[in-house]
Amino acid sequence: MKAQRQYPKCIVTPKGTRWVEQGHPWIYEAEVLRLEGEWENGGLVDAVSEKGKYLGTGFLSTHSKIRVRLVSRNANDQFDQAFWQRRIQYAWDYRKTVMGEDISCCRVIFGEADGFPGLTVDRFADILVTQTLSVGMERLKPMLFPLLVRLLRQDGQEIRGIYERNDVAIRALEGLEQNKGWFPLGEPVPDTVTEIRENGVRYRVDVENGQKTGFFLDQKYNRLAVAKLAKGRRVLDCFTHTGSFALNAALGGAEHVTAVDVSASAIEMAKENAVRNGLAERMDFVVADVFDLLPKLAEQGKKEYDFIILDPPAFTKSRKTVDSAQRGYKEINLRALKLLPRGGYFATASCSHFMPSEQFVRMLKSAALDAGVELRQIEARQQSPDHPILWNVPETDYLKFYLFQVV
Repeated sequence: MKAQRQYPKCIVTPKGTRWVEQGHPWIYEAEVLRLEGEWENGGLVDAVSEKGKYLGTGFLSTHSKIRVRLVSRNANDQFDQAFWQRRIQYAWDYRKTVMGEDISCCRVIFGEADGFPGLTVDRFADILVTQTLSVGMERLKPMLFPLLVRLLRQDGQEIRGIYERNDVAIRALEGLEQNKGWFPLGEPVPDTVTEIRENGVRYRVDVENGQKTGFFLDQKYNRLAVAKLAKGRRVLDCFTHTGSFALNAALGGAEHVTAVDVSASAIEMAKENAVRNGLAERMDFVVADVFDLLPKLAEQGKKEYDFIILDPPAFTKSRKTVDSAQRGYKEINLRALKLLPRGGYFATASCSHFMPSEQFVRMLKSAALDAGVELRQIEARQQSPDHPILWNVPETDYLKFYLFQVV
């Protein structure tokens, strides 16, 4: 480590040192021995081992159990505007490479996977939507957000504004208040509703009131995979939200699609999207709890669907509730499999990183066994590449998606 450093020190336990040296960018509260120097909440600190070895530099959070989030392991880095501009450019260049023509609707920054811990930036046509979940990024955004807009505009992208969706309880863990609204760029404020096109399907996206940042981008190519199998089939899309899987199936040539969600407002938007795409005649929409609906369909004794899609919200948001979540996943998967005829098709997903892939697979095997069917795997998929997975950060590997034929 160099003799002169401008940042305070965070002295890390041997266990924490091993954790960081294995590649994870988080240092937990329990692994911090002490802080030295004039530190401040949300400021940068150097993480060092008890023996003085430099481990990296990151943002300090005095409220969170994640006490330090590393942004660099290079002792020569200077964390000025030029540094963050390079980080934004790397993230944008990556999206242009992996997303190609889909660049107008994608995740531009995916937190730790892009070196911006606690920051999400989604692009919906001409609006950027952000969610800031760390105090370090909160402090940095007055410099970062205008820089992001300027870089994209210089690349020929039309960006009308940045809408902040910080209306999430998890901000309290960082000592941050909830809020939402337009980030001040000194320009006229645009409408909070925009239109996007994904896989040929047009959607109305309400960035102010939609779930999370307004629309779920991570299933983009999984929806396309469903569309390729849907031609001529009768499809049941469970947990449809605003209809994305259902619309892809209908556009793919499904004979009929039934879209189900417990939220009446989500179903209304799904209906609007069906009309917008000229698909309403081959679709119907049901407001119902999937856990109640699937047993009722089973009682009718008819197997009227030959393609069922399960894309539920995360059933667990902590390790403590994984077992109960697994029971919920098994219940809906078992009931769905019992409804399908031999030769039918089945898509199922989990979006919780607390549900490991191995455990999800065990659950599916158990559900198939109890349903008395075999699963012929067509594809095993994950999130779209604008949500990159860092192998040293398991939290970035969260979406499990499988396509099967029931035999």
